[in-house]
Amino acid sequence: MPDTAEHRRLSESPEDSDPWRLWGPYLAGRQWGTVREDYSGDGNAWDFFPFDHAHRRAYRWGEDGIGGLCDRFGFLNLGVALWNGQDDRLKERYFGLTNGQGNHGEDVKEHWWHLDATPTHSWAKTLYRYPHAAYPYEELVRINGSRSRDEPEYELADTGVLAEDRFFDIETVHAKASPDDICITISATNHGPESAPLDLVAQLWFRNTWAWGRDDRRPHIRRLRAPELSPGGVVAVEATHGFLGRYVLAAGAAGSSSGAPTPEVLFCDNESNDVELFGAPSNPSPHPKNAIDAAIVRGDRSLLNPSEEGTKAAIRWHFPAIAAGASVRVRLRLTGESLPLDPFGIGFDDVLEDREREADEFYAAVVPQGPEPTASQDAIVARRAFAGLLWGKQHYRYSVREWLKGDPAFPAPPVDRESVWGRNSGWAHLALADVISMPDEWEYPWFASWDLAFHCVALAHVDPDFAKNQLVLLCREWAMHPDGQLPAYEWAFGDVNPPVHAWAAWQVYCIDGSRDKHFLTRVFAKLLLNFSWWVNRKDADGSNLFEGGFLGMDNIGAFDRSKGLPPGHRLEQSDATSWMGFYCLTMMRIALELARDDRVWDDLATKFLEHFLAIARAMNTFGSGGVSLWDEQDGFFYDVLLGDEGCQERLPIRSMVGLLPLLAVAVTPDWALKQLPDFAQNLHWLQRHREDEMGALVRATDGSATDGADPTRVTLAVLHDERLVRVLARLLDEAEFLSPYGLRSLSAAYRDPFTVDVAGQPMSITYLPAESDSGLFGGNSNWRGPVWFPVNVLVADALAVYAEGSGADVAVEFPTGSGVKLPLGDVARELEARLIGLFRPDANGRRPSTPRHHPSGPLWDAHPTFSEYFHGDTGAGIGASHQTGWTALVAHLICRR
Repeated sequence: MPDTAEHRRLSESPEDSDPWRLWGPYLAGRQWGTVREDYSGDGNAWDFFPFDHAHRRAYRWGEDGIGGLCDRFGFLNLGVALWNGQDDRLKERYFGLTNGQGNHGEDVKEHWWHLDATPTHSWAKTLYRYPHAAYPYEELVRINGSRSRDEPEYELADTGVLAEDRFFDIETVHAKASPDDICITISATNHGPESAPLDLVAQLWFRNTWAWGRDDRRPHIRRLRAPELSPGGVVAVEATHGFLGRYVLAAGAAGSSSGAPTPEVLFCDNESNDVELFGAPSNPSPHPKNAIDAAIVRGDRSLLNPSEEGTKAAIRWHFPAIAAGASVRVRLRLTGESLPLDPFGIGFDDVLEDREREADEFYAAVVPQGPEPTASQDAIVARRAFAGLLWGKQHYRYSVREWLKGDPAFPAPPVDRESVWGRNSGWAHLALADVISMPDEWEYPWFASWDLAFHCVALAHVDPDFAKNQLVLLCREWAMHPDGQLPAYEWAFGDVNPPVHAWAAWQVYCIDGSRDKHFLTRVFAKLLLNFSWWVNRKDADGSNLFEGGFLGMDNIGAFDRSKGLPPGHRLEQSDATSWMGFYCLTMMRIALELARDDRVWDDLATKFLEHFLAIARAMNTFGSGGVSLWDEQDGFFYDVLLGDEGCQERLPIRSMVGLLPLLAVAVTPDWALKQLPDFAQNLHWLQRHREDEMGALVRATDGSATDGADPTRVTLAVLHDERLVRVLARLLDEAEFLSPYGLRSLSAAYRDPFTVDVAGQPMSITYLPAESDSGLFGGNSNWRGPVWFPVNVLVADALAVYAEGSGADVAVEFPTGSGVKLPLGDVARELEARLIGLFRPDANGRRPSTPRHHPSGPLWDAHPTFSEYFHGDTGAGIGASHQTGWTALVAHLICRR
């Protein structure tokens, strides 16, 4: 490990409960509209807790805010609020459309970027862009609601509020003086042509844990005054909590911040305003959570607590006019220690300077700085990607059992909530209260198991202990189902995500120096249960061909593969079966590694070898006279529909589904056949006694087999020789899968609709390089053409494995039809370069990955965005746009180059 200050902090804090990890940017970007807050009778989470309730209604399971931080238990929260003198409410949280409001599904309508972060959160910086004009809430809802799926989304820039740069850039910085002492600055820069007013508001509040009838202990916030405060123009509040203890939030008064007036302090309670929300006769507290909003925006101070105490407090700076081009900055300090005599003196600035310098030193040791002209830009992209991942860590609390039953202090949920329709009723064991890596802090403020696996691979470069803890967490008894299934995501924990957990664990193990066998053993032991679940639940007839539904690839088929098949039919899936072959080989590789130290794992390596061979045979030879997943005429893999009386029909749609068999490849290490007798003897027996079967699946990777000797290394793969080359000819064809910025998820050969017969019903599919044109899976996700980063990385990795093994002498045209042949290792590197190229600025400073709706210019082009997926032709970012975590794999690619 490099010897930087941040690396030393990491070595002191390997566990989630260690001091340096207590505080971080764990405050969610959105809590409203989540499953956890849904106590409806029909499961409509978006409508039960809409955005318009969020500033007046107490959350049950978490909190949200802008540029915020909280403790790892989510008890005490600090966030930024703003008012431009025009809005009808404080800007306390990001706004976006619900799934039913957007013409392409849910979509945030704000602009912010994560500028920097270190893994212990000793340093963090984020930027939010706040318009001068009234935020156009109603206009965005109305116009998007009137547009069809064939039209683009109506974005914030389309409203005109960002014209002439009439906005403030709000930059929030957190810097830890110690694990329990955080220095904070909030700055505002007016980029517009005229002066504009602004209120900067720092809000401190406790999550409401007392209103639900389960724990009536109430924390407390009060104002500190002399003699409790030392002189020097400081205002402060004290927050006291039965578990956390005592914290003080101090703010500089006049003269202690750049151009800032003396702040005022406002108090209320984090309680719902039932009178305004539901017409109730009274409120749980006479000082509800929107009292601060009412006082600042409407001038109504009647709801504030005049005693200057409560469970929510705000420190407000009012700037009547910030000149064009000018900036203001305010300072805060949150500490569980004794407040320094001069909390905002020279020591405060020293902390910020030291932590920023240490962040530079940390990333200089993590991200390679090569001689290539693009190296410096790539280093910036990697650092921003890591920042997004680290800001995307959120406190996630959810006890399904408590949620299903409801809370004692509130009316009982509908009778059939738990027994009939209740979401996740089969997952009552799940109970989480952890910091978890989220796909996107607004659009996906909940974990998804296969997303998280990819996050961990990138996170391992900066925080391998956190990455390992995350992978272990989903395998713990309070997360993994008793039957071995991993939880998918909160909308339906029982849905099936691709089995990539083992691959991620192996990658994290290797990135961390291939030294933590304890971690590898813990994950492997639990994944044995998960593997058995797959075999027992998703291979209906024991054919070694698997089902699984949409498997994270949403609308990639001509119909919803999770439901809607004609009676008596089922789908044998190329992707599900390929994932299981991939899973087998990863588990085999982990077993081989563990067997080096403990031979008890040797026969498990053999078990996964045998299981892989069974799956690979099934993929290539589907029964006696049956229809194979492999189409010899097309040179591609397809799903096969099975019907009554043994009817079988192939669904000839060329998509990522047919490329995934490439992933099922592994090269045995050169020591395995020498040191592990059970594995070696079994492999040699199979090669000698089942030569016809094995010849298509196993290749020696050295010359030893040619003279009759046993090979020292072998390549195991579903695809070898001619079939491998034929699939790659499709993959590398620019008229099909190969785009300038990676591999498309559906062949571009279907730019005109392609119709396929499904059990006698014609169904069509069309290449859609951007947003979906249907409401399948909500319409906010599209696998019918765009480039998706994670599967691209897996395909590039697979080609590199082929190049290391049996494909070392294989060269293919790149692109297909060009006449230029490249070895597979070079093809893998070219694919990675195209993926990284998404984020490299062109001659005009514009990055291909920048979403279409982002304005151009230096203030915009300086900031790379990490979108959920990318336009299949232009590379423009689409979908969730704030560090959808798996796109941070670009940092993984950059760091290993």
